[in-house]
Amino acid sequence: MTASSTQLSSIFSRLSLGAMLVLSLTANCDEFVGPPEQALPEDAANAFDTPRDYLSGQYLDFITSIDRFFGDERHYQEANDSVMQLDITRVMGYGGEHKFVWSASANVRLPIAEQKLHLILETDPDKKVIVDSKKIQSPQLKQPASPQSYAAALRIEKIEAERWHYSADAGIKFAGLYSKPFARARARLAVPLELWRMTLAETAFWFNNTGVGATTQFDLERPITDPLVFRSSSNATWLNDNQNFDLRQDFTFIHAWDERTALLYQASVIGVSRPQAQVSDYVLLVLYRYRLHREWTYLDLSPQLHFPRGNGYRASPMLSLRLEILFDQSR
Repeated sequence: MTASSTQLSSIFSRLSLGAMLVLSLTANCDEFVGPPEQALPEDAANAFDTPRDYLSGQYLDFITSIDRFFGDERHYQEANDSVMQLDITRVMGYGGEHKFVWSASANVRLPIAEQKLHLILETDPDKKVIVDSKKIQSPQLKQPASPQSYAAALRIEKIEAERWHYSADAGIKFAGLYSKPFARARARLAVPLELWRMTLAETAFWFNNTGVGATTQFDLERPITDPLVFRSSSNATWLNDNQNFDLRQDFTFIHAWDERTALLYQASVIGVSRPQAQVSDYVLLVLYRYRLHREWTYLDLSPQLHFPRGNGYRASPMLSLRLEILFDQSR
């Protein structure tokens, strides 16, 4: 292992420890209350809290609605309502397979256990928790491939006061004639910071083909104006089998034109920590998303410009087309 890789692994170990401490302190922050004589009068406290709570609620609702509009994976991971998502995608240019490929997932809320138990059906479940620097997995940066496996799992989840979200999955992945168990657990904390919102999510997983691993995601979001949102998203995936971090940093502006149309502008840096810390790809993209029919059929058009290391960081254009169909309570 090189010095740069060792240093990078050390940094991420400290960041993970710091994240755990932040989560612990935040979860127990109610225990740290100042002496009674330092408390503000009730009227004064309300004068500060009411506007702040209103603005935070408005921003939270706005950001959540944008994530749902764009079919963000985080939204479907945390949605408590039953939903099935079907994607049909074609990529032309760099990384394209020159054919239409599909993927699907379903989250079915079961009417037992106080509606905390869900049935999860999906294609390629391992690809949804791993940031692969060679095969970018996200709605915005997509080099899709035909499904290689299918999975069914039971999920139990818990939501606390719009801030905490916990979920744990146990299921079976089917690939050809073989079936293997897998497990996932995810925790997310969202903290409003005046005009910003900080979100920290941690996912631990085990799959037979990748082994034990963990993905950490740290987001900072801020509405700039009513139709415009800025988001910085940092993502790192660690795999125990190869002791490697796959890394990704996104800077995104999301512009909601109207109820049917939105634009996303994104710059990304993707890298790895081994065999040495290096950048694998730089990406610039624009994503145009249009609601074709009601609230359950969407069309994405995304011209992208990649600068992959394997191509000497030369510009490599890509065009991604995606049709998304939702089966939920929307009409």
